[in-house]
Amino acid sequence: MPEVMSIVGLARPTIYKLLQQADSGFPHPVKLSGSNARGAPVAWVLSEVLAWTRARIAARDEAAA
Repeated sequence: MPEVMSIVGLARPTIYKLLQQADSGFPHPVKLSGSNARGAPVAWVLSEVLAWTRARIAARDEAAA
């Protein structure tokens, strides 16, 4: 999570809000264990996080054009 927060520049609560919004397109984490407990280990796919960031930049550039 700290790396994802650093890449996207968003706080943990904001990232979790984006995950709740179907239209945000924010990539979902990958479960690293069979546990559904809060705090269970997860990871994000770096290429998906970077693609989401690039899409946000592209959307900004299209809106400015």
